[in-house]
Amino acid sequence: MSKTLIRGAKVVGGEPQDVLIDGEVVQAVGTGLSAEGAEVVEAGGKVLLPGLVDLHTHLREPGREDSETVLTGTRAAASGGYTAVFAMANTFPVADTAGVVEQVWRLGREHGYCDVQPIGAVTVGLEGKKLAELGAMHESAAGVTVFSDDGKCVDDAVIMRRALEYVKAFGGVVAQHAQEPRLTEGAQMNEGVVSAELGLGGWPAVAEESIIARDVLLADHVGSRVHICHLSTAGSVEIVRWAKSRGIDVTAEVTPHHLLLTDELVRTYNPVYKVNPPLRTERDVLALREALADGTIDIVATDHAPHPHEDKDCEWAAAAMGMVGLETALSVVQETMVDTGLLDWAGVAERMSFKPAKIGRATGHGRPVSAGEPANLTLVDTAYRGQVDPAGFASRSRNTPYQGRELPGRVTHTWLRGKATLVDGKLT
Repeated sequence: MSKTLIRGAKVVGGEPQDVLIDGEVVQAVGTGLSAEGAEVVEAGGKVLLPGLVDLHTHLREPGREDSETVLTGTRAAASGGYTAVFAMANTFPVADTAGVVEQVWRLGREHGYCDVQPIGAVTVGLEGKKLAELGAMHESAAGVTVFSDDGKCVDDAVIMRRALEYVKAFGGVVAQHAQEPRLTEGAQMNEGVVSAELGLGGWPAVAEESIIARDVLLADHVGSRVHICHLSTAGSVEIVRWAKSRGIDVTAEVTPHHLLLTDELVRTYNPVYKVNPPLRTERDVLALREALADGTIDIVATDHAPHPHEDKDCEWAAAAMGMVGLETALSVVQETMVDTGLLDWAGVAERMSFKPAKIGRATGHGRPVSAGEPANLTLVDTAYRGQVDPAGFASRSRNTPYQGRELPGRVTHTWLRGKATLVDGKLT
């Protein structure tokens, strides 16, 4: 079994320590550690975090391998410091049966850059009319615990109630894409001053907030868990905060791009800024940061949404919605939350590893950096600053809103159960 000695790393942002990996587990954490024959990594004060966990990733396979595959997506994940990702169900065919989720799960195991946990669809074909095989997907080899029609909202209240009741039996969770479809017909961007000036169809905040309000009440009524995908408005924050104060079992996520970017960028008409839910106002951005800091929003999730060049390099109205995010997420969180003093690195570990693993029941992930724990680890050079160059991405797609933008931090090493998947910023 191989051994790796990481010297002088700031474990979860604390004082520099040595970490010894032996096989698949952390053998020891302390100072002055040594191990004969171990590969030595000189951390030099870099921050060592538990491997990141993304509860919201689009890997596109099967069906849209032109934009991403399980292999390229997990390579991008390893580059960004992730050791586990949850793959959304809006593939072709839709991941609404045990067969499809097992296919995605097995592809993840074969490629080995990070663990892939499929998310099952809530409804057959994401059509919102009939519950999918939730129990069969849970009992499959993939062991699905998270279900979502992401990309579409489960807008039928009866279907949503039934889904919440069903997953309660095995401790699952429904992850809702909160978008009232009738309120967003023809919507192209956030409804507000900018949309009015540009003459683009507006996407009102209430379209998100009304669904969240309904679903937290439904979850409370049936005593089940609900998770809110990519929360994006100040009003949504207040609803989730109220629900938690009532003891309702709700969790919520925010994307890195909603922590940094605003609808003012749409003035460029660059489709790289077209995303679902849309970029909101500066007021919303600040509210999201505060909510992530105080725990109202539980986690950061990338909503990594790769698209081929032709789906983004076109006029705004025809462009696909979405942004890639796995390889830049930690840098954006450092800029918006750590460098602003809203979070320390322990807080980042909580929101990007511990809590997403807990919500998704990702066994072996989101564990402390301590002796006896699985060696799923990420080493980050927090002093680094550099411009984002999508040409160097491991993802098959390049639709990043950060091209040419200077961001802090760089993941230098990632270990999955003791095996290095990224060394000195290069995939193994």
